[in-house]
Amino acid sequence: MKPIVQSRKLHKVRYDVRGPILVEAQRLEAEGHKILKLNIGNTAPFGFEAPEAIVADMVHNLPDAQGYSDSRGIYSARTAVAQYYQSRGLRDTKNEDVFIGNGVSELISMVLTAFIDDGNEILVPAPDYPLWTGAVTLAGGTPVHYKCDESNGWNPDLEDIESKITPNTHALVVINPNNPTGAVYSEDILKGLVDIARRHDLVLMADEIYEKILYQDADGTMPVMHHVASFAGDDVLTLTFSGLSKAYRVCGYRAGWVMISGPKHMANDFLEGLTLLSNMRMCANVPAQHAIQTALGGYQSINELIVPGGRFYEQIKLASRLLNDIPGVSCVEPRGALYCFPRLDPDVYPIDDDQEFVIDLLRAKKILVTHGTGFNWFAPDHFRLVTLPDTEVLTEAIGRIADFLETKRA
Repeated sequence: MKPIVQSRKLHKVRYDVRGPILVEAQRLEAEGHKILKLNIGNTAPFGFEAPEAIVADMVHNLPDAQGYSDSRGIYSARTAVAQYYQSRGLRDTKNEDVFIGNGVSELISMVLTAFIDDGNEILVPAPDYPLWTGAVTLAGGTPVHYKCDESNGWNPDLEDIESKITPNTHALVVINPNNPTGAVYSEDILKGLVDIARRHDLVLMADEIYEKILYQDADGTMPVMHHVASFAGDDVLTLTFSGLSKAYRVCGYRAGWVMISGPKHMANDFLEGLTLLSNMRMCANVPAQHAIQTALGGYQSINELIVPGGRFYEQIKLASRLLNDIPGVSCVEPRGALYCFPRLDPDVYPIDDDQEFVIDLLRAKKILVTHGTGFNWFAPDHFRLVTLPDTEVLTEAIGRIADFLETKRA
């Protein structure tokens, strides 16, 4: 029998968050080592549980969740999402503008498959959440990475974006709050991105899964979460992705959505294709859809976690501070999300292969992080660390990282 090989479509697809480094971690675990996994923003293993009302509502609706739903999602969930955006200033949002999916990840893949023709260029931030780059590639497109400027709070470099637009550019991806940097974009930055999309006839794709996870700045002011769709008006088609996974600590429920706004009458053919793909997968997980209305309409327990004294807040502030205390390490303090993305000064730590670096860290200190080039950053001088462990565990983990870095100094 001839060898069975993977499809050529996968040859340039990477997802290093769960790549070779995780395989090495699993090998070490099989040998009996205890690995602290700081590579994935999975809330449950760190003691964050779903709000009781959400679990209770899912349980209550289980008898009615045994069959397929409408492929776009159950009516109550889509209505709750539409009403949420109406309350955020997008007053024209309707039930039919919403598709429910098995998390944002599935919807990103569906949207890009419906949207991209072979060779189409899609502007993706660097660093990015690598699913975007992988899904663009898998759909036959070409991801073109625009720079987010670390010296400017990790804000998108608008001039760099402009310089990378060609006649074959079709969409601009915005990740706000950003994973992995924790940047939260200002109104001016978002208006600048919308202006670029408008002038170059680009579709905006906004990944806003961390929209409720924001932290006050050192001066006590809170960043404001602006939906980029609120600035796009009726002449820039905008697809806004969000869901329950992070803010409601239900990663495993896989409850996400995409909301379409702007000139939908100009996108009927695309929306027909998206509906076709939605129909082909039958529907999203029905029990989890019943959690959406309760989550969006009920008490927002995330607010307890993101203020001073709350675990999310205290952990990310501690991690940022401890990382900055390590000689040769700098970390722009995150203003949102659940991660730090520190820089290793190349003059202090001359690292040529950052994947090899994190594997060495894993073997030496039994800590699993993700290398910066895994997020399509341009140089091997960053890594991403998840800030979900409690402060005692984080202090111990970053101490071990500091000890390891001492052995790598030039």
